[in-house]
Amino acid sequence: MNSHLPHIRPRSAQSHARSRTAPAASSEDRRFFVLQAVIMLAMAAIGWRLFVLQVLSNKFYSDLAASQRDRYSNFVPDRGTIYALDPKSPDGKFPVAVNKTLFTVYANTRAVKNPVEAANALAPLLAIDVPTLLEKLSRKDSPYVPLKPKAEDSLVEQVKALNLAGIGFDPLKYRYYPEKSSFAQVVGFYGSDDAGKRVGRYGIEGHWEAELSGTSAALATADDSLGNLIGGANRFVAAKDGDDLTLTIDRNIQYVTCSKLREAVTKHSADSGSAIVMDPKTGAVMAVCNIPDFDPNDLSTVTDVGAFNDRAIFSAYEPGSIFKAVIMSAAIDSGKVTPNSTYVDSGNVKIGPYTIRNSDLKAHGLQTMTQVLDESLNTGTIFASNLVGSQQFLKYVEAFGFGSPTGIDLDTESSGNIEPLRKKGDIWTATASFGQGLTVTPLQMASAYATIANGGKLMKPYVVGSITHSDGSIEKTEPEVIRQVITKRAAALVSGMLVSVVEKGHGKKAAVPGYFVAGKTGTAQVPSPDGHGYIKGVTIGSFAGFAPVDNPAFVIVVELDNPKDVQWAESSAAPLFGDIAKYLLQYLQITPERTN
Repeated sequence: MNSHLPHIRPRSAQSHARSRTAPAASSEDRRFFVLQAVIMLAMAAIGWRLFVLQVLSNKFYSDLAASQRDRYSNFVPDRGTIYALDPKSPDGKFPVAVNKTLFTVYANTRAVKNPVEAANALAPLLAIDVPTLLEKLSRKDSPYVPLKPKAEDSLVEQVKALNLAGIGFDPLKYRYYPEKSSFAQVVGFYGSDDAGKRVGRYGIEGHWEAELSGTSAALATADDSLGNLIGGANRFVAAKDGDDLTLTIDRNIQYVTCSKLREAVTKHSADSGSAIVMDPKTGAVMAVCNIPDFDPNDLSTVTDVGAFNDRAIFSAYEPGSIFKAVIMSAAIDSGKVTPNSTYVDSGNVKIGPYTIRNSDLKAHGLQTMTQVLDESLNTGTIFASNLVGSQQFLKYVEAFGFGSPTGIDLDTESSGNIEPLRKKGDIWTATASFGQGLTVTPLQMASAYATIANGGKLMKPYVVGSITHSDGSIEKTEPEVIRQVITKRAAALVSGMLVSVVEKGHGKKAAVPGYFVAGKTGTAQVPSPDGHGYIKGVTIGSFAGFAPVDNPAFVIVVELDNPKDVQWAESSAAPLFGDIAKYLLQYLQITPERTN
């Protein structure tokens, strides 16, 4: 029976047999297994990525998609609006830099049915000649051919009314400046930097770029201790709009100041000019203008990029005799002279090999310090500077803020140059005493005269009066006292001397009937570009002053570069100052102090 039973090998024997007969795993099999593993890992990674995108980050991408449908309202921030003060407006302010949606009128030539008919209909609306339009409309298979950029809503509606096939409208946000050239240099513009990035340039737009630009939307994530993404911590952070800025500049004062400056530049055929108005009690700038200017809505017309600079804070020049108020302040504050101190004017002063003369080339004999300012005598300021001494004079010049930026919240400010006062030799102090050999900006001169008008206190100038954040909170700028430069008594005495200049001296054309006006003329020479001497026949006329003298409401500094028809500032800058001052006294409703 046993012979019919199947022969069964012991288990150990079977295993041993298989191990001897089964072939070894091939290299192809190993590659197959590796490939399978790689594919599985890739699929797992893709699956995880899809899970992150579709589940964990779903809100971010859905919001992003929605923002694209809603013109990026949740993703791209709106740039902040810049306002000027305007008492005539309901809310007391007027926008001078805003975001505006304009349209590019374009053609999809695939859908244009009759190019000739379309060109004839569009030409008068788009102000483009028919042949040019016909060439664009006849291009084959072009889905986007721009016809007219920056089209206003009214023009778009007119084009839509034509009901032309293939004509479309692409909305784009632009920075728009309603006041055009009037606020050009103080506001600046929104444009491209050297790297092509869109940013604020110059003025307010440049200095306040971070605040105005806001913050773009982002996906906020969190990592664990090993650096792995914690998906559940993802959250969409919506865009935060830029801050709105309200300037200290009054729209009406700005308009009149700029208009008066333009008239003066034209009347005297001057190369350029600047004017700045400041509140001496706070340092708030009420107006600042420059000619030439530009329209920030159309930068293509600007042929000289120098026009972008705010010359009132950027261009340093030798101030001439308006600087004489500084040395007289130093001399009176230090007790070296009084307004009635006298000296004998021989018409010239010799310092080493140099001979310095009065501008009128005359000798005036016995003169008081008040008369020195009335007649703008160079020999008199040299007399005062010798009493003060070069080191002490330098300290006063620095204390008034010359040689350093004022810190005004605008781009871009110059420091001026007072280095000659640090040189050895009496000649440098002598020439500086009447505003020659050093350079200042109109803003620095305005700050210095504001110091005299403000009882000797130097205030930090500023242009932004308040910031309205995107959450609605408002941050106001508080006036900042930098230092007490001269005593209140010295400031009052110098103010009285400056009134005498307007009443009896070279500043008569700056007077305003009914008010006591303080001020000083200055006719400065222009240094030669080669560094040797001065350009013959070229001058800069300036006037700096304030009113009313007992309770100054404003300081004005005006300057005209190279006026062609008159030589002295008393005939160019002084009348310009007087015109602006007259308007301000009326606009600010300041009661007259006198009957004449």
